[in-house]
Amino acid sequence: MVEHIVVIGAGVYGAAVTASLTRRGARVTVVDAGAPGSGTSGATFSWTNSCGKQPRPYHDLNVAGMQAHRQLAAEVPHSDWYHEGGNLEWAADDAEHEELRKKVAGVLDYGYEARWLSRAEALHLEPDIDPAGLPADGIAYFPREGWIEPTRLIGHLLSSAVSHGAELVHDDPVTGLDSTAGLVRTVRLASGRQLSADAVVNCAGPQAARIAEFAGLVLPMRNTRGVLIHTSPVAVSVSRVIHAPHVHLRPDGAGRLLLHSPETDGAAYVSDTGDISVEPSAVTRVLEAGRALYPGLRAATVESVRVGERPIPSDGLPVLGRAVELPNFHFAVSHSGATLSLHAGDLVAAEALGEDRVEALAAFRFERL
Repeated sequence: MVEHIVVIGAGVYGAAVTASLTRRGARVTVVDAGAPGSGTSGATFSWTNSCGKQPRPYHDLNVAGMQAHRQLAAEVPHSDWYHEGGNLEWAADDAEHEELRKKVAGVLDYGYEARWLSRAEALHLEPDIDPAGLPADGIAYFPREGWIEPTRLIGHLLSSAVSHGAELVHDDPVTGLDSTAGLVRTVRLASGRQLSADAVVNCAGPQAARIAEFAGLVLPMRNTRGVLIHTSPVAVSVSRVIHAPHVHLRPDGAGRLLLHSPETDGAAYVSDTGDISVEPSAVTRVLEAGRALYPGLRAATVESVRVGERPIPSDGLPVLGRAVELPNFHFAVSHSGATLSLHAGDLVAAEALGEDRVEALAAFRFERL
């Protein structure tokens, strides 16, 4: 019988798993090396989508993740962390447009909502865009997509879990796991505390491979860095996620915008002091691209730059559910955690308590790696 579950990591996955476990009546301790939401979950574009994700089981998992966000937002009064404003995307040249056309055709074939807009239709949705920055047509619109504010969501999930008896341990890294008879029995912390466990859920994000190693398991990961630029407050109307050729952006609360460009991710480097820094010229290029698209951004300055480490299993797909050779050790690790965490976290929590989720998790088992 599962009496006490230790969840490692208090980001969006750890918070979602913990909340689901406590709703089901489990006794849970969630531990984190830092503060809740201070890792990847606090440095993410947090776009909720299933736009072009393959194969089909992965697409369907993301669609279910989007629905889980809608459902929670509808159930919780003042759930202001969830924003379903849609996503606009267009291409820079013919080759990129052909790729976008294939993506739209693919999601439409799956029954996913998408349609093509003209420049005038896009400007009706985003009137502050410079018309010269838009093509005459061929603008893809995905109306059910959006974004979340991860730390606000984490706060809700953890406060709900703690109010139902969960214990939150922060700033206390996991230093080891003790196993006997093919099961994890103890989670050891840097403070010297030892937590007895009937089950363990690995929600450690970029550190998931290290936690798996403590359990004697090899989790191949190919983590990448993501550079996010937060602007100062600016009087510009941006209501949805924008994927333009040279800049991605979305609202970030209190009049701020969040900017990103894949080209800038490679500008992050480890400095002589061991800190992660970003080439200033790369940040300037992204801000200038944003200003070119939204002229009202000319008054904006860079308020902060954050670098997150994206946890990506080696084949790009999530790793979810129990490990066969260590059946009380469970994974909840993936890219797209902002989209997936509520739904996938609930599936993992249910399985950790002995419920049958074999079919739902079949495509995402650790053993495939």
